Amino acid sequence: MSGPGAGFQYPSQEVSWLKRDVLLFANSIGCTAEELHFLYELHPNFQVFPTYPIILPFKHTDQEVIDFYARSSSTPIPNAPKLDSRRVVDGQRSMTFFKPLPPSSQGRSFELRSKVLGIYDKGKAGTVMETEFVLAEKGGDVYAKAVGSSFFVGQGNWGGPKGPPTVNFPPPEGKKPTTTHTLQLNKESALLYRLNGDYNPLHADPTPGTKMGFGGTIMHGLFSWNSAAHALLQTLGNSDPANLREFQARFAAPVKPGDKLVTRAWRMGKIVGDDDDGGGWEEVRFVTSVEGGKVVLSNGRAVMRCGNSNGGGGSKL
Repeated sequence: MSGPGAGFQYPSQEVSWLKRDVLLFANSIGCTAEELHFLYELHPNFQVFPTYPIILPFKHTDQEVIDFYARSSSTPIPNAPKLDSRRVVDGQRSMTFFKPLPPSSQGRSFELRSKVLGIYDKGKAGTVMETEFVLAEKGGDVYAKAVGSSFFVGQGNWGGPKGPPTVNFPPPEGKKPTTTHTLQLNKESALLYRLNGDYNPLHADPTPGTKMGFGGTIMHGLFSWNSAAHALLQTLGNSDPANLREFQARFAAPVKPGDKLVTRAWRMGKIVGDDDDGGGWEEVRFVTSVEGGKVVLSNGRAVMRCGNSNGGGGSKL
């Protein structure tokens, strides 16, 4: 790591969640009544949807709404340009899962350990900030690691490094997808998802999105990301969190409340020589689009155990 801000360690951040929080999260990303183990706290196999940790950098320990802009600009990064958090969108996210989360953090102590990997000048278009966080129990195990990038619209040309090239994972040409999943959004989808703790006004008030050229309110990029993870786990992984080890996607275009999302996924075959956790891991590549239109998630890749999923694994009472 080199360049302005690279290697900067944020203060560790205590995080917490309740069963109510993980129920809301699963509901807000499209989990269905056939997946009661994500949606019903008395289910004998009640579990946290595996991508839930991605919301914790926004939520912290809060059970009340917060000022998104104030929190986003609260920690200055030495030797880095000052960036306006009122004009930021998601770039890309990847997550690796090590252990399943308990349904509630009560009685235990968890923290995020975050650092800046790099800040890159993309010219007139804007600036990319790449960060990493690890979710761990204090003095104990690491549960998940995420690497993500944020794109600060129109805030480039400050003379910084352009950044390294990204690795691409395109779907196979000329092959039909292994599975296709659709999700119909409504006008309230972003208003529900934001209650997980991501209170960016861009997803509730049309004014910021209009100023940024999006024509009004848009969905959270991480809504699309999380719902695509659900699409893969439901259609290929028998809705079992143990069957998802890695997940990533690049945010290619905004989604509007009311759009229909279509996720197409391709099984690429087993990962040779990978025998962790008993083996059987496969690479899956995917693309998410608005029905009949633009790609909204590209560079989609997961490492999964795949089976004959019926979309309701582990849900029978």
